[in-house]
Amino acid sequence: MTRRSYGGTLLTDEQRQICALARQFALEELRPGLEERDAAEERFDRSPVDQLGELGFLGMMVPEEYDGLGLDMLTYLYALEEISWGDPSVAVSMSVHNSLPTQVLLRYGTEEQKDRWLKPMARGELLGAFSLTEAGSGSDAAAMQTQATRDGDAWRLQGEKLWVTNGASADLVLVMARTDTPDDRRGSRGIGAFIVPTDSPGYVPGRKERKLGLRASETVAVAFDGLVLGDEHLIGEPDRGFGYALEALEGGRLGIAAQAIGIGEAALDHARDYAEMRSQFGKRLRDFQAIQFKLAEMATRLEAARGLMYRAALAYTANEPRRRKLSSMAKLYASEAAMYISREAVQVFGGYGYSREYPVEKLFRDAKVTEIYEGTNEIHRLIIARELYLERGLDQ
Repeated sequence: MTRRSYGGTLLTDEQRQICALARQFALEELRPGLEERDAAEERFDRSPVDQLGELGFLGMMVPEEYDGLGLDMLTYLYALEEISWGDPSVAVSMSVHNSLPTQVLLRYGTEEQKDRWLKPMARGELLGAFSLTEAGSGSDAAAMQTQATRDGDAWRLQGEKLWVTNGASADLVLVMARTDTPDDRRGSRGIGAFIVPTDSPGYVPGRKERKLGLRASETVAVAFDGLVLGDEHLIGEPDRGFGYALEALEGGRLGIAAQAIGIGEAALDHARDYAEMRSQFGKRLRDFQAIQFKLAEMATRLEAARGLMYRAALAYTANEPRRRKLSSMAKLYASEAAMYISREAVQVFGGYGYSREYPVEKLFRDAKVTEIYEGTNEIHRLIIARELYLERGLDQ
Protein backbone atom coordinates (compact mmCIF):
# COMPACT_ATOMS: atom_id res chain seq x y z
CA MET A 1 0.00 0.00 0.00
CA THR A 2 1.63 3.25 -1.12
CA ARG A 3 1.63 6.47 0.86
CA ARG A 4 1.42 10.04 -0.37
CA SER A 5 4.57 12.01 -1.04
CA TYR A 6 5.70 14.98 1.02
CA GLY A 7 7.85 16.27 -1.79
CA GLY A 8 6.02 19.56 -2.27
CA THR A 9 7.68 22.92 -1.83
CA LEU A 10 5.63 23.73 1.27
CA LEU A 11 7.66 21.33 3.42
CA THR A 12 11.30 21.71 4.41
CA ASP A 13 13.78 18.85 4.24
CA GLU A 14 13.53 18.45 8.02
CA GLN A 15 9.74 18.22 7.87
CA ARG A 16 9.86 15.61 5.11
CA GLN A 17 12.37 13.54 7.09
CA ILE A 18 10.20 13.61 10.20
CA CYS A 19 7.09 12.69 8.23
CA ALA A 20 9.00 9.85 6.55
CA LEU A 21 10.11 8.56 9.96
CA ALA A 22 6.52 8.69 11.25
CA ARG A 23 5.30 6.93 8.10
CA GLN A 24 7.92 4.20 8.48
CA PHE A 25 7.01 3.68 12.14
CA ALA A 26 3.31 3.51 11.28
CA LEU A 27 3.91 0.97 8.54
CA GLU A 28 6.46 -1.25 10.26
CA GLU A 29 5.53 -1.00 13.95
CA LEU A 30 1.85 -0.05 14.18
CA ARG A 31 0.09 -1.75 11.27
CA PRO A 32 1.36 -5.29 12.05
CA GLY A 33 -0.18 -5.37 15.56
CA LEU A 34 -3.28 -3.33 14.78
CA GLU A 35 -5.89 -6.09 14.94
CA GLU A 36 -4.44 -7.67 18.08
CA ARG A 37 -4.43 -4.38 19.99
CA ASP A 38 -8.00 -3.63 18.91
CA ALA A 39 -9.20 -7.08 20.01
CA ALA A 40 -7.51 -6.89 23.43
CA GLU A 41 -9.79 -4.07 24.56
CA GLU A 42 -9.45 -4.88 28.28
CA ARG A 43 -5.68 -4.35 28.14
CA PHE A 44 -3.61 -1.30 27.23
CA ASP A 45 -0.30 -1.87 25.45
CA ARG A 46 1.84 1.16 26.22
CA SER A 47 4.87 -0.07 24.30
CA PRO A 48 4.06 1.69 20.97
CA VAL A 49 3.69 4.99 22.84
CA ASP A 50 6.99 4.41 24.64
CA GLN A 51 8.63 3.73 21.27
CA LEU A 52 7.31 7.07 20.02
CA GLY A 53 8.91 8.66 23.06
CA GLU A 54 12.27 7.11 22.22
CA LEU A 55 12.00 8.64 18.74
CA GLY A 56 11.25 12.09 20.18
CA PHE A 57 7.59 12.17 19.11
CA LEU A 58 6.36 12.95 22.64
CA GLY A 59 8.21 16.24 22.77
CA MET A 60 7.74 17.55 19.27
CA MET A 61 6.61 21.08 20.19
CA VAL A 62 8.73 21.42 23.32
CA PRO A 63 11.78 23.67 22.82
CA GLU A 64 15.20 22.06 22.72
CA GLU A 65 16.17 23.81 25.97
CA TYR A 66 13.60 21.57 27.67
CA ASP A 67 14.82 18.44 25.84
CA GLY A 68 12.17 18.54 23.09
CA LEU A 69 12.53 18.69 19.32
CA GLY A 70 11.43 22.33 19.10
CA LEU A 71 9.24 21.78 16.04
CA ASP A 72 6.29 23.78 14.78
CA MET A 73 2.62 22.84 14.99
CA LEU A 74 2.32 21.91 11.31
CA THR A 75 5.19 19.42 11.41
CA TYR A 76 3.70 17.84 14.51
CA LEU A 77 0.28 17.54 12.83
CA TYR A 78 1.69 15.92 9.71
CA ALA A 79 3.56 13.39 11.87
CA LEU A 80 0.44 12.75 13.95
CA GLU A 81 -1.54 12.17 10.77
CA GLU A 82 0.90 9.45 9.77
CA ILE A 83 0.72 7.79 13.18
CA SER A 84 -3.08 7.86 12.96
CA TRP A 85 -2.88 6.23 9.54
CA GLY A 86 -1.00 3.44 11.30
CA ASP A 87 -3.17 3.20 14.43
CA PRO A 88 -5.60 5.92 15.57
CA SER A 89 -5.53 4.56 19.12
CA VAL A 90 -1.81 5.20 19.44
CA ALA A 91 -2.29 8.59 17.80
CA VAL A 92 -4.73 9.77 20.47
CA SER A 93 -2.17 9.03 23.22
CA MET A 94 0.44 10.97 21.27
CA SER A 95 -2.00 13.85 20.71
CA VAL A 96 -3.10 14.19 24.33
CA HIS A 97 0.46 14.13 25.62
CA ASN A 98 1.81 16.66 23.11
CA SER A 99 -1.01 19.17 23.07
CA LEU A 100 -2.37 19.36 26.62
CA PRO A 101 -0.14 18.67 29.67
CA THR A 102 3.14 19.53 27.97
CA GLN A 103 1.86 22.79 26.49
CA VAL A 104 0.29 23.99 29.75
CA LEU A 105 3.54 23.23 31.59
CA LEU A 106 5.55 24.98 28.89
CA ARG A 107 3.46 28.16 28.95
CA TYR A 108 2.59 28.48 32.62
CA GLY A 109 4.90 26.23 34.61
CA THR A 110 7.80 27.51 36.69
CA GLU A 111 11.36 26.64 35.73
CA GLU A 112 11.44 24.14 38.59
CA GLN A 113 8.27 22.47 37.27
CA LYS A 114 9.67 22.35 33.77
CA ASP A 115 12.89 20.75 34.98
CA ARG A 116 11.02 18.24 37.11
CA TRP A 117 8.25 17.23 34.72
CA LEU A 118 8.40 18.84 31.28
CA LYS A 119 11.90 17.66 30.40
CA PRO A 120 11.29 13.95 31.11
CA MET A 121 7.92 14.23 29.35
CA ALA A 122 9.65 15.63 26.26
CA ARG A 123 12.22 12.83 26.40
CA GLY A 124 9.44 10.26 26.51
CA GLU A 125 10.34 9.07 30.00
CA LEU A 126 7.04 10.23 31.52
CA LEU A 127 3.67 9.85 29.79
CA GLY A 128 1.14 12.63 30.36
CA ALA A 129 -2.65 12.71 30.47
CA PHE A 130 -5.35 15.36 30.80
CA SER A 131 -8.43 15.35 33.04
CA LEU A 132 -11.29 17.81 32.61
CA THR A 133 -14.63 16.05 31.99
CA GLU A 134 -16.93 14.85 34.76
CA ALA A 135 -20.25 13.00 34.85
CA GLY A 136 -22.21 16.23 35.22
CA SER A 137 -19.95 18.50 33.14
CA GLY A 138 -19.24 17.36 29.61
CA SER A 139 -19.76 20.20 27.16
CA ASP A 140 -20.36 22.50 30.15
CA ALA A 141 -16.88 21.80 31.48
CA ALA A 142 -16.81 24.81 33.83
CA ALA A 143 -19.57 23.18 35.87
CA MET A 144 -17.10 20.63 37.27
CA GLN A 145 -17.33 19.67 40.93
CA THR A 146 -13.94 18.09 41.70
CA GLN A 147 -12.65 20.18 44.59
CA ALA A 148 -9.14 21.27 45.49
CA THR A 149 -9.21 22.55 49.06
CA ARG A 150 -6.43 24.41 50.84
CA ASP A 151 -4.98 22.30 53.63
CA GLY A 152 -2.18 24.27 55.26
CA ASP A 153 0.62 24.51 52.72
CA ALA A 154 -0.98 21.87 50.49
CA TRP A 155 -4.07 21.11 48.43
CA ARG A 156 -6.47 18.22 49.04
CA LEU A 157 -8.30 16.88 45.96
CA GLN A 158 -11.67 15.16 46.16
CA GLY A 159 -13.88 14.14 43.25
CA GLU A 160 -14.08 12.04 40.11
CA LYS A 161 -13.25 12.55 36.43
CA LEU A 162 -14.38 10.63 33.35
CA TRP A 163 -12.92 9.73 29.94
CA VAL A 164 -9.26 10.18 30.92
CA THR A 165 -7.07 8.97 28.06
CA ASN A 166 -3.98 7.17 29.45
CA GLY A 167 -5.51 7.68 32.91
CA ALA A 168 -4.33 4.40 34.44
CA SER A 169 -0.98 4.04 32.66
CA ALA A 170 0.25 7.63 32.47
CA ASP A 171 2.84 8.90 34.91
CA LEU A 172 1.38 12.41 35.24
CA VAL A 173 -2.12 13.81 34.78
CA LEU A 174 -2.98 17.47 34.36
CA VAL A 175 -6.14 17.81 36.46
CA MET A 176 -8.60 20.70 36.46
CA ALA A 177 -10.23 21.17 39.88
CA ARG A 178 -12.22 23.85 41.67
CA THR A 179 -10.16 26.13 43.90
CA ASP A 180 -13.11 28.31 44.92
CA THR A 181 -15.37 27.27 47.79
CA PRO A 182 -18.85 25.68 47.66
CA ASP A 183 -20.40 28.82 49.16
CA ASP A 184 -18.56 31.17 46.78
CA ARG A 185 -18.58 29.64 43.31
CA ARG A 186 -16.85 31.75 40.65
CA GLY A 187 -17.57 29.74 37.54
CA SER A 188 -14.66 29.39 35.16
CA ARG A 189 -12.58 31.78 37.31
CA GLY A 190 -12.64 29.36 40.25
CA ILE A 191 -10.64 26.51 38.69
CA GLY A 192 -6.97 25.58 39.03
CA ALA A 193 -4.64 23.29 37.08
CA PHE A 194 -2.66 20.66 38.98
CA ILE A 195 0.03 18.19 37.92
CA VAL A 196 -0.81 14.91 39.64
CA PRO A 197 1.64 11.98 39.69
CA THR A 198 -0.39 8.82 39.24
CA ASP A 199 1.50 7.03 42.02
CA SER A 200 0.14 9.55 44.55
CA PRO A 201 -1.91 8.05 47.42
CA GLY A 202 -5.55 8.80 46.70
CA TYR A 203 -5.25 8.59 42.90
CA VAL A 204 -7.65 5.77 41.98
CA PRO A 205 -8.13 4.88 38.29
CA GLY A 206 -11.11 2.79 37.24
CA ARG A 207 -11.30 -0.05 34.75
CA LYS A 208 -10.62 0.48 31.07
CA GLU A 209 -13.79 1.57 29.28
CA ARG A 210 -15.22 -0.77 26.65
CA LYS A 211 -15.67 1.52 23.67
CA LEU A 212 -17.13 1.41 20.17
CA GLY A 213 -13.84 2.50 18.61
CA LEU A 214 -10.24 3.30 19.56
CA ARG A 215 -10.37 0.12 21.61
CA ALA A 216 -6.60 -0.09 21.92
CA SER A 217 -6.41 3.29 23.67
CA GLU A 218 -6.87 3.49 27.41
CA THR A 219 -9.86 5.49 28.66
CA VAL A 220 -10.75 5.35 32.35
CA ALA A 221 -12.56 7.17 35.11
CA VAL A 222 -10.31 8.53 37.87
CA ALA A 223 -11.25 9.20 41.49
CA PHE A 224 -9.35 11.53 43.81
CA ASP A 225 -9.84 10.26 47.33
CA GLY A 226 -8.26 12.81 49.66
CA LEU A 227 -5.21 13.14 47.40
CA VAL A 228 -2.76 15.68 48.85
CA LEU A 229 -0.48 17.84 46.69
CA GLY A 230 2.07 20.48 47.58
CA ASP A 231 2.00 23.97 46.10
CA GLU A 232 4.65 22.92 43.60
CA HIS A 233 1.96 20.88 41.81
CA LEU A 234 -0.21 23.94 41.07
CA ILE A 235 0.41 25.31 37.57
CA GLY A 236 0.17 29.08 37.26
CA GLU A 237 -2.52 31.02 39.12
CA PRO A 238 -5.04 29.07 41.23
CA ASP A 239 -8.04 30.67 39.49
CA ARG A 240 -6.82 30.56 35.87
CA GLY A 241 -6.70 26.82 35.18
CA PHE A 242 -9.81 26.74 33.03
CA GLY A 243 -8.37 29.39 30.74
CA TYR A 244 -5.15 27.40 30.45
CA ALA A 245 -7.18 24.33 29.50
CA LEU A 246 -9.19 26.15 26.81
CA GLU A 247 -6.02 27.59 25.32
CA ALA A 248 -4.37 24.17 25.18
CA LEU A 249 -7.51 22.65 23.68
CA GLU A 250 -7.16 24.94 20.66
CA GLY A 251 -4.06 22.96 19.78
CA GLY A 252 -5.72 19.73 20.89
CA ARG A 253 -8.49 20.23 18.35
CA LEU A 254 -5.92 20.44 15.60
CA GLY A 255 -4.51 17.16 16.85
CA ILE A 256 -7.93 15.55 16.53
CA ALA A 257 -8.21 16.99 13.01
CA ALA A 258 -4.90 15.31 12.15
CA GLN A 259 -6.07 12.06 13.71
CA ALA A 260 -9.30 12.21 11.68
CA ILE A 261 -7.37 12.88 8.47
CA GLY A 262 -5.17 9.86 9.16
CA ILE A 263 -8.26 7.71 9.63
CA GLY A 264 -9.79 9.09 6.44
CA GLU A 265 -6.68 8.47 4.42
CA ALA A 266 -6.39 4.90 5.68
CA ALA A 267 -10.03 4.27 4.72
CA LEU A 268 -9.53 5.79 1.27
CA ASP A 269 -6.38 3.72 0.71
CA HIS A 270 -8.21 0.51 1.55
CA ALA A 271 -11.22 1.40 -0.60
CA ARG A 272 -9.09 2.37 -3.58
CA ASP A 273 -7.02 -0.82 -3.38
CA TYR A 274 -10.09 -3.02 -2.93
CA ALA A 275 -11.78 -1.40 -5.95
CA GLU A 276 -8.67 -2.23 -7.97
CA MET A 277 -8.61 -5.86 -6.85
CA ARG A 278 -12.33 -6.77 -6.70
CA SER A 279 -14.31 -7.66 -9.83
CA GLN A 280 -18.06 -7.93 -10.40
CA PHE A 281 -19.99 -8.52 -13.65
CA GLY A 282 -16.66 -9.09 -15.39
CA LYS A 283 -15.27 -5.65 -14.51
CA ARG A 284 -13.08 -4.24 -11.76
CA LEU A 285 -15.01 -2.15 -9.23
CA ARG A 286 -12.83 0.83 -10.10
CA ASP A 287 -14.28 0.79 -13.61
CA PHE A 288 -17.84 1.43 -12.41
CA GLN A 289 -18.75 5.11 -12.43
CA ALA A 290 -20.61 4.76 -9.12
CA ILE A 291 -17.38 3.65 -7.43
CA GLN A 292 -15.32 6.31 -9.22
CA PHE A 293 -17.65 9.01 -7.92
CA LYS A 294 -17.36 7.66 -4.39
CA LEU A 295 -13.56 7.61 -4.49
CA ALA A 296 -13.43 11.08 -6.03
CA GLU A 297 -15.67 12.55 -3.32
CA MET A 298 -13.72 10.80 -0.57
CA ALA A 299 -10.40 12.10 -1.89
CA THR A 300 -11.72 15.63 -2.31
CA ARG A 301 -13.04 15.82 1.24
CA LEU A 302 -9.77 14.43 2.55
CA GLU A 303 -7.68 17.08 0.79
CA ALA A 304 -10.10 19.84 1.84
CA ALA A 305 -9.73 18.74 5.46
CA ARG A 306 -5.95 18.70 5.17
CA GLY A 307 -5.95 22.18 3.63
CA LEU A 308 -8.12 23.60 6.40
CA MET A 309 -5.91 21.98 9.03
CA TYR A 310 -2.87 23.55 7.35
CA ARG A 311 -4.49 27.01 7.43
CA ALA A 312 -5.52 26.60 11.08
CA ALA A 313 -2.03 25.45 12.06
CA LEU A 314 -0.50 28.57 10.52
CA ALA A 315 -2.98 30.74 12.43
CA TYR A 316 -2.15 28.90 15.65
CA THR A 317 1.60 29.38 15.15
CA ALA A 318 1.18 33.07 14.31
CA ASN A 319 -1.23 33.56 17.24
CA GLU A 320 -3.79 35.09 14.89
CA PRO A 321 -7.06 36.33 16.41
CA ARG A 322 -8.92 33.85 14.19
CA ARG A 323 -7.02 30.84 15.50
CA ARG A 324 -9.87 29.67 17.77
CA LYS A 325 -12.42 29.78 14.96
CA LEU A 326 -10.09 28.05 12.53
CA SER A 327 -9.12 25.30 14.97
CA SER A 328 -12.81 24.57 15.56
CA MET A 329 -13.44 24.58 11.81
CA ALA A 330 -10.56 22.19 11.19
CA LYS A 331 -11.69 19.76 13.87
CA LEU A 332 -15.32 19.95 12.75
CA TYR A 333 -14.66 19.45 9.06
CA ALA A 334 -11.93 16.81 9.39
CA SER A 335 -13.95 14.67 11.80
CA GLU A 336 -17.03 14.73 9.59
CA ALA A 337 -14.87 14.02 6.54
CA ALA A 338 -13.38 11.01 8.33
CA MET A 339 -16.84 9.74 9.20
CA TYR A 340 -18.02 10.18 5.60
CA ILE A 341 -14.91 8.58 4.07
CA SER A 342 -14.93 5.58 6.40
CA ARG A 343 -18.65 5.05 5.83
CA GLU A 344 -18.19 5.14 2.07
CA ALA A 345 -15.22 2.78 2.36
CA VAL A 346 -17.47 0.25 4.08
CA GLN A 347 -19.92 0.68 1.19
CA VAL A 348 -17.19 0.08 -1.41
CA PHE A 349 -16.32 -3.18 0.36
CA GLY A 350 -20.01 -4.17 0.40
CA GLY A 351 -20.80 -7.04 2.74
CA TYR A 352 -17.11 -7.54 3.47
CA GLY A 353 -16.95 -4.00 4.78
CA TYR A 354 -19.30 -5.01 7.59
CA SER A 355 -17.01 -7.84 8.66
CA ARG A 356 -14.28 -7.52 11.25
CA GLU A 357 -12.11 -9.59 8.94
CA TYR A 358 -11.60 -6.46 6.81
CA PRO A 359 -9.98 -3.19 7.97
CA VAL A 360 -12.60 -0.58 7.09
CA GLU A 361 -15.04 -1.76 9.78
CA LYS A 362 -12.55 -0.72 12.45
CA LEU A 363 -11.86 2.63 10.82
CA PHE A 364 -15.60 3.35 10.72
CA ARG A 365 -15.76 2.70 14.47
CA ASP A 366 -12.64 4.76 15.15
CA ALA A 367 -13.84 7.75 13.14
CA LYS A 368 -16.99 8.32 15.18
CA VAL A 369 -15.31 9.56 18.34
CA THR A 370 -13.51 12.34 16.47
CA GLU A 371 -16.93 14.02 16.17
CA ILE A 372 -17.34 13.85 19.96
CA TYR A 373 -14.17 14.45 21.94
CA GLU A 374 -12.16 17.66 22.25
CA GLY A 375 -15.57 19.32 22.08
CA THR A 376 -18.56 17.85 20.26
CA ASN A 377 -19.16 19.11 16.74
CA GLU A 378 -22.32 20.81 17.97
CA ILE A 379 -20.23 22.85 20.41
CA HIS A 380 -17.75 23.72 17.66
CA ARG A 381 -20.55 25.05 15.48
CA LEU A 382 -21.54 27.31 18.37
CA ILE A 383 -17.93 28.46 18.77
CA ILE A 384 -17.60 29.23 15.07
CA ALA A 385 -20.86 31.20 15.01
CA ARG A 386 -19.87 33.17 18.11
CA GLU A 387 -16.44 33.97 16.68
CA LEU A 388 -18.02 35.28 13.48
CA TYR A 389 -19.78 37.96 15.50
CA LEU A 390 -16.81 38.68 17.77
CA GLU A 391 -14.63 39.33 14.72
CA ARG A 392 -16.91 42.27 13.91
CA GLY A 393 -17.10 43.56 17.43
CA LEU A 394 -20.60 42.24 17.97
CA ASP A 395 -20.78 40.43 21.27
CA GLN A 396 -23.66 37.91 21.21
